[in-house]
Amino acid sequence: MTTSLRPLAGTARQLYAVLCGWLEPNQDVDPLIVRTSGSSGHPKDVVLSRAALVASASATHDRLGGQGQWLLALSPLNVAGLQVMVRSILAGYEPAYAEDFATLGEAYDAMGGARRYVSLVPTHLHRLARAGELGQLAGFDAMLLGGAAAPADLLAEARAAGVTVVRTYGMSETSGGCVYDGLPLDGVQMRIARDGQVHLSGATLFDGYSGDPEGTAAVLTDGWFATADLGEIDDEGRLHIHGRMDDVVISGGVNVPLPAVTEALRRCADVVDAFAVGVEDHEWGQRVVACVVGDATLEDLRDGVTAAGLSRSWAPRQLIRVDALPLLPGGKVDRLALHALAEQDQAG
Repeated sequence: MTTSLRPLAGTARQLYAVLCGWLEPNQDVDPLIVRTSGSSGHPKDVVLSRAALVASASATHDRLGGQGQWLLALSPLNVAGLQVMVRSILAGYEPAYAEDFATLGEAYDAMGGARRYVSLVPTHLHRLARAGELGQLAGFDAMLLGGAAAPADLLAEARAAGVTVVRTYGMSETSGGCVYDGLPLDGVQMRIARDGQVHLSGATLFDGYSGDPEGTAAVLTDGWFATADLGEIDDEGRLHIHGRMDDVVISGGVNVPLPAVTEALRRCADVVDAFAVGVEDHEWGQRVVACVVGDATLEDLRDGVTAAGLSRSWAPRQLIRVDALPLLPGGKVDRLALHALAEQDQAG
């Protein structure tokens, strides 16, 4: 397999070897490129400098309490997996590779170092919870959880199992997670724009989108990156994310935040996993579609949404059953694939 840093390509071990040289200090190196998953429909080539990645990795270790060995359980081609390797190299350890072990617990037992860390996405945590295997994570000094919002009950279940959960917020353009449990890493600044959008700044920011100066200018102004996420900063200085600007659909004149519906669906009986999407509708303008792994009926799901304290007008009007939610390489749910399934089902 071809190994490259522009954009990232190759196996985890191949990239680790190349990154060891790339991270050597006191040398001039070209920035690397992370190609985004295209979860919004438009993959982008994010240009990241060595300085930005090192600033992020160093700030992470400072926040977590020190360097240690990392378990790589994510794709090395996305920024979260990349950062696991960067942190590992700075700490002087080769990462443990989850693919070498039958379980995360076995991987933990094989790891060395005074501290042990792992980075996961909510889908991984949800599946471990369903299998009753959250205890495998209890020994890690910290488990970074990012990539998407995690339901409060899932976080509570993990913490009850002894897991040290650190919720992270960030993206490829910020060298990965740059806000931990609502508080920015050292060197990171955040603000809320007039439209409610979260803006981020600091040493971890990307250089721009490769070959796309217009796209870069649209999101990067005077050192501030416009995330397209809606949020607020509370009186304690903690950031709370309310969802993507495009995660709200208007159904029957009512604004429906899809992440809140997804969380409610996952709490329903006979639901193994679920995700809410919005599609065009002649009568309602847009309608909410429940994509579900499990045996719950549409009426069960509608009742479950209201039982969770949400408006009945937010409840799904269509049900799509799937054997498993489709995932992008980084572990995020493939919203575009589910959207296509919902449209096909309606057309049929």
